[in-house]
Amino acid sequence: MTARTELRRVDLRGSSPSTTELRSVLPRGGVDVNSVLHLVTPIVDTVRERGADAALYYGQQFDGVRPETVRVPAEALGRALAELDPDVRAALEVSIERSRIVHGDQRRSDTVTEVVPGGTVTEKWVPVDRVGLYVPGGNAVYPSSVVMNVVPAQVAGVSSLVVASPPQAEFGGLPHPTILAAAALLGVEEVWAVGGAQSVALLTYGGRDTDGAELAPVDMITGPGNIYVTAAKRLCRGVVGIDSEAGPTEIAILADDTADPTHVAADLISQAEHDVLAASVLVTTSPRLADAVDTAVAEQIGRTKHVDRVRTALAGEQSGIVLVDTIDDGIRTVDAYAAEHLEIQTRDASEVAARVRSAGAIFVGPWAPVSLGDYCAGSNHVLPTAGCARHSSGLSVQTFLRGIHIVDYSRDALADVATHVVALANAEDLPAHGDAVRVRFEAL
Repeated sequence: MTARTELRRVDLRGSSPSTTELRSVLPRGGVDVNSVLHLVTPIVDTVRERGADAALYYGQQFDGVRPETVRVPAEALGRALAELDPDVRAALEVSIERSRIVHGDQRRSDTVTEVVPGGTVTEKWVPVDRVGLYVPGGNAVYPSSVVMNVVPAQVAGVSSLVVASPPQAEFGGLPHPTILAAAALLGVEEVWAVGGAQSVALLTYGGRDTDGAELAPVDMITGPGNIYVTAAKRLCRGVVGIDSEAGPTEIAILADDTADPTHVAADLISQAEHDVLAASVLVTTSPRLADAVDTAVAEQIGRTKHVDRVRTALAGEQSGIVLVDTIDDGIRTVDAYAAEHLEIQTRDASEVAARVRSAGAIFVGPWAPVSLGDYCAGSNHVLPTAGCARHSSGLSVQTFLRGIHIVDYSRDALADVATHVVALANAEDLPAHGDAVRVRFEAL
């Protein structure tokens, strides 16, 4: 019996679509954040006005539980770490160690540039003072997201950070104990039991906890979340900095006839496991591989735990198999798609990967699946989605650093360029700008 095809096909063979055309025909789902802004705006406004009481009220409405306080007690963090499964603890320790190695090499040094004798510009890198790191708690538990957010912030030198994650009725109004344990393992002392849009609002505006303790506002919020979290980040952006507006997760795989269809199918399924809106896209030069992947997906899908979720994601408009003539066409296609996660399973995979210009992260060859990057590669898994990899990067140490220019000029160095400053000021019809230079010399 022929296995049922799980992914629709887009056949680009024999054509040379432009970038504009590629973006319009490639599988792409996504969510319309604007469609929920009217629901999220009153939540943000109410939390801004009423603080913790409002955040806890919305938590009870949406999560079915109201903690006694927003801030998780220190003893709960310690208990969660003490009771953590030893195998999970060992895995988290490896993840943290490797993440620290990679992110440690990202720290920038201050640079002093002598423009002219007596005139220097120094670029000084200063960490954000306080950040809020959001860890979702919907379809799955994400201790790995604690690692991916906390490690680069710590390496950057952020002096104050708070992890926020939804309260769980199953655990007495606390976030999932594995989330708490991961935070404790990283030395995080401040965790808030609040999720959703109300979490973003409370991180932005702060307030007083139910016991009177201060809930200090943050300067930046990072971490993925659902459409309501994303909408709240959009509304609060400007009051605080944000990393990105994360959409549903996605994987693209560029493969030729050397790829193992069993591996490809497993990787497509693993990404579809996240959410019914998750995108799984295969771009290939081989119709034979496409057929074999269809068969492998049908064989594997019944063995996965979240079969309904996976099947819905793979059948959605955001997923599919794209057939192209050549690897060059495939590279153009994946660059136009700009996947959050891009796997290269081709001949000379390293060389092909080096030619890709748009992807959140690239996984090279048959032994670097996206799952490795999710947990233990050392790379960061908080990455741009929905094509934003064309212009944005994933979370890194740089996310938490601010570059400040320090301008230091002597009298002679300013005098040397004074006429040019005056000329440009006059050209822009801003004569007082020129006067601010001229007066320094007329007064002497």
